[in-house]
Amino acid sequence: MDTTPADTEGVTAIFRRVLETDDVGADSDFFLLGGDSLIATRVLSALARTYGVELSFEDFVLAPTPAGLVQLIAAAT
Repeated sequence: MDTTPADTEGVTAIFRRVLETDDVGADSDFFLLGGDSLIATRVLSALARTYGVELSFEDFVLAPTPAGLVQLIAAAT
């Protein structure tokens, strides 16, 4: 599978698309922006498709920002 290296802008774009808001930055907390566990599964699925890394919901809860997720993706690859 050909995957793209994770970058903050790419993960931020996924948050913006899933949450349907442009008000997302690298340090924006997914849950404080109104995201919930159901919507989080859409983000995790998009991350897996885009970056080829399967993160758990627990991973997401521990790092609910684009910058935090980029670090987890980088550590997993």
